[in-house]
Amino acid sequence: MNQEVGVARNIRSVEWLKAELAGGAGTVCKALLKGNPEAVADSLAGLVVSCYLLGRRVGLDYGRLDEAIGVKLELNVRSGHELETWYGDLSQLRDHLRGRRR
Repeated sequence: MNQEVGVARNIRSVEWLKAELAGGAGTVCKALLKGNPEAVADSLAGLVVSCYLLGRRVGLDYGRLDEAIGVKLELNVRSGHELETWYGDLSQLRDHLRGRRR
């Protein structure tokens, strides 16, 4: 495959993944409205996968994205984000992701 074809394919893939993210957000909303936990989990998982794949297509490896997520969580925990203050969600997610990497 020549370089031009590879670049064009990558651009097309990025655009497709962006559309997947937009559509996936709608799918999450519909699943929440229906109150179906399996559909909610499936649609949220699709968004997460699409985010990782999009990151890879724009030059981030999966580990770098994991690092960025960890930094984002830590900053939001320390800054008193409402979801952390009210529920402890961010520190729970941070701890969950840390435990998964061990």
